[in-house]
Amino acid sequence: MMFVKRATTVGAGLIFAGVTAAAVELPHGFVYLADVAPAIRQDIRYSSAHNFIGRPVQGYLANECVLTEPAAAALAQVQTELAAKKLSLVVWDCYRPARAVRNFLAWSQVPEDARMKAEFFPNTDKAQFLALGYLASRSAHSRGSTVDLAIVPSNLRSLPAYDQMVPLRPCTAPRGERFEDGTIDFGTGYDCFDPLASTANPSVPREAMSNRILLQRLMQRSGFKSYSREWWHFKLADEPFPQRSFDFPIIARGSSQADTQAKLPSLRSHWASFKAAVLHRDSTANGSWRFMRIDAGHKTD
Repeated sequence: MMFVKRATTVGAGLIFAGVTAAAVELPHGFVYLADVAPAIRQDIRYSSAHNFIGRPVQGYLANECVLTEPAAAALAQVQTELAAKKLSLVVWDCYRPARAVRNFLAWSQVPEDARMKAEFFPNTDKAQFLALGYLASRSAHSRGSTVDLAIVPSNLRSLPAYDQMVPLRPCTAPRGERFEDGTIDFGTGYDCFDPLASTANPSVPREAMSNRILLQRLMQRSGFKSYSREWWHFKLADEPFPQRSFDFPIIARGSSQADTQAKLPSLRSHWASFKAAVLHRDSTANGSWRFMRIDAGHKTD
């Protein structure tokens, strides 16, 4: 299978660390999932307001799933298996910029910011997220081979839209009462910070447990490991960058010059938080730019 990196023009007006960035392309070894497995549905929650902090997260400038090449290839294998069952994967989060992890940690330290509590953590104190393993100082997602996902019927015409005017409903509510995300029943919604979301929790309905087992087996056959606290979370066992965290922003593939110029104010804001990073040229990666940040601490999930 051939993987093609897509370059995205950012424009000569973007200044970062004293360098004019004419283009930002994915680091060597990363791909857009849509270029590898276009049938997989994408609903990147952190690029929108429908997530546990209630606003787009730093570093997520597009509804795009970016992964390492082997992780994307492995998901393509899972998608092929599901297609035979008239089912499809839907991804909610893939590669996560390190700045997004810092954004989550900063949010967790502001107790009064609980606008999304009614849906995502109705029974949990956000101050306990780190201790409970829901947040980490360093995320496996930033290594590019971890993904949050579920299964939807392949004939689903479109993913349900989030309406900010509709009252929030708890992620722990039964299917039909919580937010309708288009998936088959897994017992909770996505990013449900609650014991009910633990993969093996026996309190979920029988159908939901059966679906969790199906997802787990499919992902394990393609080389992924599950996470006991979150049924939707999977990490590629043989990941190519086990000791690295990346911090390049997620930008729409094939963005035009005009589109990107319109995004420059937002891009500048995101890059401002990145000024402590190291920018270097990797001569072994066909001349592509690489963006790295060394973070303290370590988290495997």
